[in-house]
Amino acid sequence: MRNFIVTIDGKSYSVGVEEVGANESAPAIPVAVPEVKASAPVIATKATLSGEKVLSPFPGLIKKLLVADGATVKKDQPVIVLEAMKMDNEITAPCDGVITFNVATGSNVETNAVLAVIG
Repeated sequence: MRNFIVTIDGKSYSVGVEEVGANESAPAIPVAVPEVKASAPVIATKATLSGEKVLSPFPGLIKKLLVADGATVKKDQPVIVLEAMKMDNEITAPCDGVITFNVATGSNVETNAVLAVIG
């Protein structure tokens, strides 16, 4: 068995892979695999800001940010285009305020991910 660290979407996983057709009489070669802990992207630390959070209603791909980071937005103004199942969906601001994004164009997000904070 050989151990590998695989990183998918910024998350690291330690996996063990058994060699197919391995000869049982062959000596096992020990492999030192350092434990890697995935750290959150630096941009995600902005989510700790106080204010109204803009959450992803479903998993998808951030296709476009419609306003600049730090811009003043109005309630119900479209701020992000989220692509899901090959359809573009506009995510709107839940309130008035200054927006701080926690995602970048091209990011994949899960349901209820904090996309931005409006304060």
